[in-house]
Amino acid sequence: MNRNFVALLLLMVVGRFVGESCFGQEKAVGMKATAQAVLDAIQAHEVAGAVTIVANQDSIIDLQVLGMADIDQQRAMKKDSIFWIASMSKPVTGACVMMMVDEGKLSLDDAIDKYLPVMSGLKGKDGKHHKVTVRQLMNHTSGMSEIPPPNTYASATLEDAAKEYARLPTLFVPGSQWQYSQTGINTAARIVEVVSGMSFDHFVEERLCKPLGMVDTGFYLNEEQSSRLVVAYKRSDTDELAPSPIFLLNGKMPTDRDRLPAANGGLFSTASDYMRFCQMLLNEGTVDGKKILSVDSARAMSQISTASLVTAFTPGNGWGVGCCVVREPQGASAILSPGSFGHGGACGTQD
Repeated sequence: MNRNFVALLLLMVVGRFVGESCFGQEKAVGMKATAQAVLDAIQAHEVAGAVTIVANQDSIIDLQVLGMADIDQQRAMKKDSIFWIASMSKPVTGACVMMMVDEGKLSLDDAIDKYLPVMSGLKGKDGKHHKVTVRQLMNHTSGMSEIPPPNTYASATLEDAAKEYARLPTLFVPGSQWQYSQTGINTAARIVEVVSGMSFDHFVEERLCKPLGMVDTGFYLNEEQSSRLVVAYKRSDTDELAPSPIFLLNGKMPTDRDRLPAANGGLFSTASDYMRFCQMLLNEGTVDGKKILSVDSARAMSQISTASLVTAFTPGNGWGVGCCVVREPQGASAILSPGSFGHGGACGTQD
């Protein structure tokens, strides 16, 4: 997210960030370019449709809805269409962790076995004991292994998942390397459960979504919300769009509650809902007078804590608490400014 403006692009990345002079004719040109980029992607069978929002800290500048939410059913995209936002869940988890930091219930530099004794036996493949910190969970330097398929998301609770994670060897000395880790984010969410006394899905709903007015964001959809869920697609061998199942559901329905509240990528949301979360971060923890995070905690999410470690996705990135941060714009991040931060999702959602 750019510090002044955020372009929330659900289902695809358009990559149009608008500056302070974006009013009048310049604004119209920018919005037209955004719409054309989406239309081009739809015509090229790269996406079925998109909801795009350009907003600043206080208000929506532009909202556009284009294309289809379900091709087979000819269901048009709508502004309240619900998306599986996948790894855009990670900054939400980061905010939950920082809430607990604000309340003095944990520190980013605490060893995780302080809260999860099951993690006290973590070892590398060489048998040496390894200590992982909460910060390392959130910036992908923990070295913790993933549960291999087909059992990756078989656990029904984060408590059960953490027990499985604890049995796996660490891949490297924590803090010495960077490797994108689903395990780390889910382990952090389990710590939030322990120190808050609430299940993670309930914590997200009560402590974040309700205060921010995010009425369509959560790990479990009701029947009405499920009817607004956008179908995820992938490119087929013939370059057509084919439906792609949401693998994090582990074969279950979005309405089923007997499955993992996967903090790494299990949230559903709308463009307008997630915009509220983005505005909270842009306003350094507060939106519409509602304080969610302290200024220091909000800033920590976008402060690089991976030092000079080489990270994946795009060279020149670093990582804060649950967020990717652009240090040196290049490649896919070339249109962004240094300090821009946010996260993408597996099916093309992006903030």
